[in-house]
Amino acid sequence: MAEKIKKRKEIPEEFKWDLSAIFTSDEAWEKECETVRRDLEKYSAFKGKLGTDPEALLAFFKLSDDLNVRVSKIYGYASCSSDGDTADGYYQNMRSKAVSVAVAANAATSFATPEITAIPSDVLERFFKEEPELKTYRRPIEYRRKMSEHVLSAECEKILSEAGEMARGPEQIASVFRDADIRFPDVKDKNGEEHELTGETLVPLLQSEDRVLRENAFCEFYKTYRGFRNTVASTLDANFKTLVFFAKTRKYETTLDAALSDTEVPASVYRNLISSVHANLDKMYRYVSLRRKMLGVDELHMYDVYVPLVAESSRKISFEEAKTTVLDALSVLGEDYTDMLKEGFRDRWIDVYQNVGKRGGAYSSGSPYPHPYVLLNHTDDLESMFTLAYEMGHALHSYYSLKNQPVCTNEYVIFVAEVASTCNEILLMRHLLSKTDDKKERMALVNHFLDSFKGTVFRQTMFAEFELFMGEKAEAGEALTADLLDGKYLELNKLYFGPDMISDDGIALEWARIPHFFYNYYVFQYATGFSAAAAIAERILKEGKPAVDDYKRFLSGGFSADPVSLLKIAGVDMSTPAPVDSALSLFGDLVDEMERLASEK
Repeated sequence: MAEKIKKRKEIPEEFKWDLSAIFTSDEAWEKECETVRRDLEKYSAFKGKLGTDPEALLAFFKLSDDLNVRVSKIYGYASCSSDGDTADGYYQNMRSKAVSVAVAANAATSFATPEITAIPSDVLERFFKEEPELKTYRRPIEYRRKMSEHVLSAECEKILSEAGEMARGPEQIASVFRDADIRFPDVKDKNGEEHELTGETLVPLLQSEDRVLRENAFCEFYKTYRGFRNTVASTLDANFKTLVFFAKTRKYETTLDAALSDTEVPASVYRNLISSVHANLDKMYRYVSLRRKMLGVDELHMYDVYVPLVAESSRKISFEEAKTTVLDALSVLGEDYTDMLKEGFRDRWIDVYQNVGKRGGAYSSGSPYPHPYVLLNHTDDLESMFTLAYEMGHALHSYYSLKNQPVCTNEYVIFVAEVASTCNEILLMRHLLSKTDDKKERMALVNHFLDSFKGTVFRQTMFAEFELFMGEKAEAGEALTADLLDGKYLELNKLYFGPDMISDDGIALEWARIPHFFYNYYVFQYATGFSAAAAIAERILKEGKPAVDDYKRFLSGGFSADPVSLLKIAGVDMSTPAPVDSALSLFGDLVDEMERLASEK
């Protein structure tokens, strides 16, 4: 029997994040919740005054800065605490309370946007002259005014804000189901030894060289999900009905338009990504064909997608080794960057290992106060090392923005969220490739790079197309049934993987395990972010300091400009198809290199 997953209390403290930097105790958190709820009442003093008094407008924004930081800390502490053990009722209740405080804060300020958007332009310019400090808030003010056609009356805005807690329901239900409730049977390898199957162990099991174990893990995992497919479909249906309600209420034509409006990204970027990837699926088909040949199988199945093509790539990489290698790889970004990395390692920003009930996957917390926190489920392998680099890219992006922007513009929008993380991954890959001439090791690294492309550009674009399908069906008034979702997902899987892949029946249910389908058109940004990051990383390696300086200005930009403009600072123009086309061309080049390496005697 494989080693059992530890309980949280069995994980050494040095491998768990230190939340005392936010609150020294749960009791201190509870007290701050009560204090913030009372302080939210201070907003009422500004109602009806924002368009008539520049001093009141400035005071309102200063109060918002203070309370936004405090609410962010409340939510960050509760979120991290509950994600450490999703089965702990106390922390699940804490998370619920935190969401309630955040919703209350939104409701308390719901009058602000209608009042600010109603200020005549000449009056607003006079305000900026009379109160120079107001210029700090010009960007958020202009952003709100740009959204004016989608802003409702103060009363309606309050209702929508108060509905926010209910709107999170489908995602929360699906998360608890995935992380705390669903259980899978143990699975056997070719020798009859049993292995524990969970949402977190699935991919490691699919990376095994033992094809019997891979097939058993795949089949049992989706066989289990098949018993809950209607439940998960219902949560997705409820989620998209919620998105349709909010989109229609705010007078958007589609849920996609509503989602992208917040980030000031044209919907054409989303649709163009799908079109560009469709036009380059031949490169994906070549990769799939190469994988079948290198594995030496007559038929390539979906349970063969994750297994490394070179045995040496499965060697153990401890967390300590991963940290050292990541620091070396990212030294090209300068000492100030690596000093921040060391700070994160030293001060326990990171929750490292899996434990029973811990949230799956990995993330960098959205709350940067007093610094970001990173959740991992580290498994001492190459993939985990890349995940460390990736999530710390997110974290340091947040940290740079926190240190260089005022509160009102220090949180970047999600369209650029994947750039820094993926740039770190690419720099790590380039570093590792530069350190070896060994054919097998190089093949393993190129394979990993190819799999990153496959997973981040092709796969996430497939997800984006599936999500667009769900949105369009929901907008047309159709129910997202399990049969409908199974059929579309299987169709897309066949399209994206091509004729050399056997799209096993179980893969039709993969949609049920993907948490990102609850994230409101998030996934396409993995693909666009990867494309932008590839361009930035190549520029850094070719040009050195000038490119690094531009990149750090981008990292420090936060919300100070729209995301397309911020990326232009780093030398990438996402208003054109060039970055995506360039990334797909690089994928083709990597397939060429792998074919050459595989053919060498």
